Order: sequence, then structure tokens, then C-alpha cells
Amino acid sequence: MLAFSTPLFLTATRMLLAGLLMVGYLAIRRRSEFKLNRSQWISIGFLSLFTIFLTNILEFWGLQYLSAAKTCFIYSLSPFLAALFSYLHFKEKMTKSKWIGLGIGFLGMTPVFMAQTGSEELLNAFAFFSWPTLAIIGAALFSVYGWVILRLVVKDNAVSPVMANGSSMLIGGSMALIASALVDPWSPIPVAAGNMNPFIYGTIGMTLLYNVVCYNVYGLMLKRFTATLLSFVGILSPIFASITAWIFLGETPSWQIFLSTGIVSIGLWIFYRSELKQGYIKKMSTDQARDASE
Repeated sequence: MLAFSTPLFLTATRMLLAGLLMVGYLAIRRRSEFKLNRSQWISIGFLSLFTIFLTNILEFWGLQYLSAAKTCFIYSLSPFLAALFSYLHFKEKMTKSKWIGLGIGFLGMTPVFMAQTGSEELLNAFAFFSWPTLAIIGAALFSVYGWVILRLVVKDNAVSPVMANGSSMLIGGSMALIASALVDPWSPIPVAAGNMNPFIYGTIGMTLLYNVVCYNVYGLMLKRFTATLLSFVGILSPIFASITAWIFLGETPSWQIFLSTGIVSIGLWIFYRSELKQGYIKKMSTDQARDASE
């Protein structure tokens, strides 16, 4: 999709489409969910800024220089950031076992950070960190903080995940559209000539799969699990990214990705055991499960 358009316009198009679909559904079926107080709207505003606008702009820019697998793996930093934010917002205790798990996870990321492609090396910032790598790290930071805010919204403020996600996508998409109008060349729109149909089909596919399905499933899972655990489980995504990028993009799978994923998985297991003992991860009753799915 980045071959057809700019990061700003792609973000705006995808988010506005997804937001309209979800908010439109609520307008028809659940109009009562639009009755939010000032605090709830402020929270959704922050969610729009961090999770939708800043995260996607930085991610799409970095993706122009990094492989899909490496980008996914950098998002594996999320548990470290989620642990900090959850400690600050939810007072979740960090045990010795958790620190050990996080430490192993951090060490496991080193091989991936050290592996750079030719285009990435041209944008080196310092040591083995390039500007695209730092952009994706920033995207991971803003993404995790946004999910923590979403957890506050859906858990404490009685806002449904669909309402929180749909409205934040509309607001964040509008931010991206305004930024695109100021920065991108519009002639008449920021889509490469002759690629309008692939852009439309790709945008619809990304929107339905990622924004409509994944965002809302994630929101439902935040009712049962902590933001830290869900971010940690995301360590599996680089494996899937390596396989699909190899099939569709011809990217050779990186041994560093598989090595680092294996090491970080050990940290995941240690961390997960500690969360279970602390009682942050609770089993849902049949009624709770039915309510969450509804």
C-alpha cells in the first residue's frame, strides 16, 4: 500500500473508512452509546492522538525502510512499555520474576536490532539504531500507551470497545487527513497515477481485517487480560510476518527473527506465570464471557 500512497493519506483513508463503518453501526443499532461525558471524550481524544495518529504515521514511515518482520518484532518492545504504563495507571506490581522475564526479553531483541538492510543503514542515527528503527519504537510506545488509555475507557468509563475504537479512528483519521493536506502533494489526491483501484482494494482489505476485526477483538480482550500480557503475546507476530512476507513480498526470512523470538518467548513464559500468581489474569464465568462477546 505504501507503493501507492503516502503514510499520512493512507492512515487517513483507512481510519476514516473504519471509523465510519463502526460509528455508523452504532448510530443504527446502539444510539445510546453516543451519550458520553466530558471525561470520556477527553480519553477518546488522547486515544485518537496516540494510537491512531502518531502510531500509524511513524509505523508507515518506518515500514518504507524496514522489513515487515523486523517492524513486527520491534513492536515486541510493547511489553516493557506496557509494564511501565500499567504500573503507573493500574498500580500493577512488578515482581522479581516479571523483571527477569522482561530482562530476558530485552536481551532477546538485540540480534534483530543489530541486523540492518542497505536502505536502513543509509538512515543510521547512532550505534545500531537507524531513524526508521527509532520511528517504529516510537510507534510501539504510542500504541501501548493508547491501549492503556483504551483499557481505562472500556473498563472504568463504561464505554464499549466499538464506540471507543470507532470514534477514535474518525478523530485520528481526520487529524491525518488535515496533516496530509498540509504536507502531501495533492494532484488531485496523494495516490500514484494508475494505481487507484489497487489502492481502493488494499485499503478496504486492511480496514476490514485490521481495524474492524483486530481492534475490537483486542478491546474485548482488554476486559479480561492486562495490557502488558496482550502486548507480550504479540511476540508471535514476527513469525507470521516472516512467513507472509516471504510468500507475498519475496522477503527472505531472517534467522535473527526466529532466534530472538525464541529467546523472548522464554521471557514471555516467565512473565505470564507471574501474572497468573498475582491474579491479574482471571478466568471469566460463562455469563461474563457471554456479556463480553455481546
